[in-house]
Amino acid sequence: MLQGISNEAFVLGCSAIGAGLAMIAGLGPGIGQGIAAGKGTEAVGRQPEAQGDITRTMLLGQAVAETTGIYSLLVAIILLFVQPLLSAL
Repeated sequence: MLQGISNEAFVLGCSAIGAGLAMIAGLGPGIGQGIAAGKGTEAVGRQPEAQGDITRTMLLGQAVAETTGIYSLLVAIILLFVQPLLSAL
C-alpha cells in the first residue's frame, strides 16, 4: 500500500494532516467567545450601570480564551512551513 510513497512525502502528508487537526482547536474559542459576548450583552441589558465592569471582565475572559486558538495556529504554521519532522529522517 505504501510502496510508491517516499519517506519525505509520507512525513509531509502527516504534517499536513496534523496541521489540519490543530486548526480544529480554533473552533472552541470562537464558540466560547460568542457565548461570552451574548451573556455580556444580556448582563448589560439587565444592569446598564455595571457596563464597564461587565465589559472589562468579558474582554479579559475572551483574551484568555483566544490564546488556545493562537497556539493551534502557531502549531499548524510550524508543521506546514518549518517542517521540524523532516530532520528526523
